[in-house]
Parts: sequence; C-alpha cells; structure tokens
Amino acid sequence: MTDVTDGVLHTLFRSEQGGHEQVVLCQDRASGLKAVIAIHSTALGPALGGTRFYPYASEEEAVLDALNLSRGMSYKNALAGLEHGGGKAVIIGDPELIKTEELLLAYGRMVASLGGRYVTACDVGTYVADMDVVARECRWTTGRSPENGGAGDSSVLTAFGVFQGMRASAQHVWGDPTLRGRVVGVAGVGKVGHYLVEHLVQDGAEVVVTDVREESVRRITDKFPQVRVAADTDALIRTEGLDVYAPCALGGALNDDTVPVLTARIVCGAANNQLAHPGVEKDLEERGILYAPDYVVNAGGVIQVADELHGFDFDRCKVKATKIFDTTSAIFARAKEDGIPPAAAADRLAEQRMAEARRA
Repeated sequence: MTDVTDGVLHTLFRSEQGGHEQVVLCQDRASGLKAVIAIHSTALGPALGGTRFYPYASEEEAVLDALNLSRGMSYKNALAGLEHGGGKAVIIGDPELIKTEELLLAYGRMVASLGGRYVTACDVGTYVADMDVVARECRWTTGRSPENGGAGDSSVLTAFGVFQGMRASAQHVWGDPTLRGRVVGVAGVGKVGHYLVEHLVQDGAEVVVTDVREESVRRITDKFPQVRVAADTDALIRTEGLDVYAPCALGGALNDDTVPVLTARIVCGAANNQLAHPGVEKDLEERGILYAPDYVVNAGGVIQVADELHGFDFDRCKVKATKIFDTTSAIFARAKEDGIPPAAAADRLAEQRMAEARRA
C-alpha cells in the first residue's frame, strides 16, 4: 500500500477533514468509466454536489480530491440554508479525450444506484449537455438544460450571490452596503466574472479586470468601455487604491506570495478554495484584510441546482440567493464576537447547523 493511499484512508477515517459517510469507487470497463463518489454528510438531507471530470495524476489523488470537495459542499449547503448534505463526484480522465455518451450513461447508472443519497450536478469538465445525458439514467441529476426540465447555466445566480456577499463586506468595513465609488478588481471574467462586473458597474463601482483569455476581456471592454484592464493578476492585486479583490478564476489565489502584496481591504470572489493552505486566513486578518469565505458567497449556483428538484423557479432562487448578504454579515459578527477569522466563523456556523440536524 502506497503512502498516498495511507493518506486517503487516514483522511477518510481518522483526520479532522474526514468523517465521510460513504465513498464509492465506480468502474465500467465497457465505457472506460472510473469515478469516485464521496458522500460527506446527509445530516441535512441528500448529499448535493457536482461531478468533476479531470485527468488526475493517480486514482489516489482523485479520491483525496473527492473527499475534500464533498466536505466543502457540506459546509456550503449548510450555510446556504439548503436541506442538503455535501457530496462530490470525480470522473478520472481527460474529458477532451474520453468523454462519451456511453461513459456518461454508465456514470448516471452509478449515481442512480445510490437511491437518492447523492444528487449530482455540473462542475469542472462537465456541462449542462452532459447532465442531460446523465439524467437519462438517473433522476437525481440537476444542472440540466431548460429543455430537459432543468435551470441551465447557474452563473447568473452565482454572480448575484457574490455581489450580495460583497455588499455585506462593504457594510462591515465602510458602514454602507454599496460599492459605489469603490475600486474593485475582478480576476477572471468568464461566465461568473462577466455577470459580476455587470452588477458592479450598475452599482457605480470603478472596475479593473484581468483574464488569461483576451476574448473574455474584450467582451467586457466592448460592453463597458469604462472598465480598466490589468496586465495580469499580479498587477491587479498590486493596483494602487484597490478596495476589493474578487478572485473568480482558479483556486489558491490567496497564498504566501499574494497576500503580502495585496492592496485591497476586502477579498470577496467566486473562485472555489481561495485559501491556498490553512493559516492564510490568519495572514489576511493580520494585514487588516476582510475575507468573505468563498463557499459562502458563491453559493448561488448550488441554490439554483437544488431548486431544480422542486421544479425550478428563478424568482424563488433569487430570494434565497439574496440572503447570502445576511449570512455573510452573520459570519462577520460571529468572527468579531469569537475573536477568530471569518473563515473559521463560517466553519463553526456550518458545523453548528449540521450538529443540530443530527440531534433533531
């Protein structure tokens, strides 16, 4: 048994990051499917989380990712006020090379075999069209197209929720829930970042953007000529007079290199897993930078896909996503009361809701 496998088993059964209820290893030789479905908690209801399709370096790495991601979904769903626990699935392989209809149908059968304990959705490497295929074999599938009973792209509500979290952050720091007159830097202006920029411009913010894709930046500047462009993320976070930094691309944006040079007073963005490692949240606090926990403010998407199970209603979802403002404010208040960083306060609130559900 390899050291990495030992690490997987330790995480699953003994570490503070473990506590998972169930981990399923799935294989379908005919289609080439190799997948891991991790159910962290069903204390609040069926586990809900997306399916990541990624060329992991090893099966062990895939299991560890599923464990970490599913745990994060438990916390996200708890603080979003959903009646869902946390789960996540990963399909091992390059989606550009091995994704086929046969493989997706086989994956759907694997999810269906869990009898509703896990509800799947889109994630990195999977899209609405893929969920439409999965749904042919599994009724516990969300993130489908409107033509197939789903809600389609969840970017709109994800961006709206991040904006609500940013408003709550502004209220906490400056006493006013608006970004009017503030300089906001958005790193990554794809689907979510694009919609976030729209909210910020409409609110009267001065926006600076960057993205590795020139076409994404051009789409923004064509629509909003007043938006400034930074050469790259390193230049963006060093922007003089920057008030808010919104990481909306890859994870790990807040690390030992970026935090010391960050000029913003607030960090609030859509990217998942923004803290590169434990302890970064304390570094931010020591520099006087307010961090709005990513899994709290980017929960608009999971709110949307969860609603599909009840017959999707956009207005109902938007009301729920609006409450991200209140949840973010409550986390800041708890952090101040307990003398801890907001990230730790968010974890405590999520754990409290899950514990109360188990006792009920």
